[in-house]
Amino acid sequence: MLELRDVHVQLASAQVLRGLALSVAPGQMVGLVGRNGAGKTSTLRSIMGHLRLQQGSMHFAGQDLCALPPQARAGLGIGYMPEDRGLVPELTVEENMLIPLWVSPSLNPVERLAFVYQVLPELKDMATRRALLLSGGQQKLVALGRALAVGTRLLLLDEPFEGVAPALSMRVSEVLSRLKGSQLSVLISQSDLNHASGLLDAKVVIERGANAAPAD
Repeated sequence: MLELRDVHVQLASAQVLRGLALSVAPGQMVGLVGRNGAGKTSTLRSIMGHLRLQQGSMHFAGQDLCALPPQARAGLGIGYMPEDRGLVPELTVEENMLIPLWVSPSLNPVERLAFVYQVLPELKDMATRRALLLSGGQQKLVALGRALAVGTRLLLLDEPFEGVAPALSMRVSEVLSRLKGSQLSVLISQSDLNHASGLLDAKVVIERGANAAPAD
C-alpha cells in the first residue's frame, strides 16, 4: 500500500531524513518509533508532500507520490493527523472535518461524516462548536476525526497520544482497535510504544533520520 525507499530530505540546512525505508501493507498498522527529533514528523510530512525529497522514492498503491501535488493525497484516500492538530480556529468542528472532503470529489461528505460520528460520537455533540473553544484533548479528537473522514485507505497519525490525558489516550486506542481487521492501513509515529504496542503489526525504529540498526 505504502512504500518508501532510500528517502533523503533536507529542511533548511539540516538533513532530517537519511535513506529511510519503510512499508505498510493493506490493513496493516505500523509504528514509526523514535525519540523526539529522530525524523518521525518529517517522514509523515514528506509522505503528505509538505517536504520535497532530495533522493529516493515514495509510492502509494502503485502511484508515485513525488509526482503529485500535496492536495492530491486526500483524493487518494490518505488521511493525516498532524501532531499540532492543524485545525482552523474560527471554523466549527464539522467544518474542520469537511475541509479535506471539499477537495475529494469522489467522497460523499454526508456519508463520511456519518462514519466519523459513528466511530467518534462525542464529535457529533460538539459539531457546531468553534475549534478555538475546545480543549487540547478535544482538538486531538477533531484532528483524528478529520483524518478518518478522508482516510479511506491510509491514516497517518503523528504522535496521537502525545500531551493528552490518560482517559483520552485510552479513547484513541479504542478507536484504533476498532479499525483493526479492516482494509485501512495505519502508520502511527510515537516516541514510545506504551499506548499502541498491542495494536501494531510491525514497527520501524528511526534514529537521526535513518532506519535504526537491528540489535545484536
